[in-house]
Amino acid sequence: MIELRTPVEIEEMRPAGRFVAETLATLRAETKVGTNLLAIDRHAHELIRRAGAESCYIDYHPSFGASPFGKVICTSVNDAVLHGLPHDYAVRDGDLVTLDFAVAVDGWVADSAVSFVVGTPRDEDLALIDTTERALDAAISAAVVGNRIGDISHAISQVAHAEGLSINTDFGGHGVGHTMHGDPHVPNDGKPGRGYPLRPGLVIAIEPWFLQTTDELVTDPDGWTLRSVDGSRGAHSEHTIAITEEGPIILTDRSHLG
Repeated sequence: MIELRTPVEIEEMRPAGRFVAETLATLRAETKVGTNLLAIDRHAHELIRRAGAESCYIDYHPSFGASPFGKVICTSVNDAVLHGLPHDYAVRDGDLVTLDFAVAVDGWVADSAVSFVVGTPRDEDLALIDTTERALDAAISAAVVGNRIGDISHAISQVAHAEGLSINTDFGGHGVGHTMHGDPHVPNDGKPGRGYPLRPGLVIAIEPWFLQTTDELVTDPDGWTLRSVDGSRGAHSEHTIAITEEGPIILTDRSHLG
C-alpha cells in the first residue's frame, strides 16, 4: 500500500534524514587506507546508540537474505555494489567503497548511500560514481507533482545509457515511511509517463546503482553481499526525498556537510 505523508509528517521525518546524512558524512571522512569495515560498522552502531535511533538493518531478514543482516551499515567494496555485509577487511589504496545506511528516528525512516574512492583513484571509478550522482540528480529533478514513477526511472536510465551502461532492475528505489522498504518500487529504468502518479506527500528513496561492464549480480557466500558477475566495479548513490507542491525535498541532503 502506498501511503502519502502530511506536511507535518514530512517535518517529523527530517531528523532521521539529517542523522543519516551526518552519519554518512562522518563515516566517509573517517574511511582511509587501512580502515577496517568492521570498525566502520562499530562506529555507526555507536552513533545510532548515542542518538537513540534504531537500525533498519541489524534484524532485517527479507526473502533474499540468508539470515538477519546482523550489522547496522552496508559496506560494499569494488565489485560489490549492494548489501555489502561488513567483515574483517582493511580498505586498500584505490578501493571503491559504498556505504549504505538506514535508521529510524522517532519512528520515521531515512535511507541513503554514497560511493567514493579511498586513496589514489582510478579515472574510470570516478566516472562511474559521477554517473550515479548525475542520475540521482536527474531523478530528483523529475520527482515533481504531475509526473509518474516512470519519469523518475527514465531520468536515471537516460544518464546511464548515455555512458554505455546497462541497468539491472531487480533492486531499486522504494517507498520510505515507518519501515525501510515500502511501495512504490522505483526501478532504475522505465518509460516516461508510466506508473504511479507522483502526489504531494509521497516519500521515496531513489537509488541509482551501476556496474562498469555488466548488469548481472552474484551473491557472496555470506548470503548478502551482491557483486558483479564479471568482477567489474560498482557504484551506488541514494537519497530519501519527499515530493511536495513546492518541489522535492532531499531529506538526506549532505551537500552542506562538506
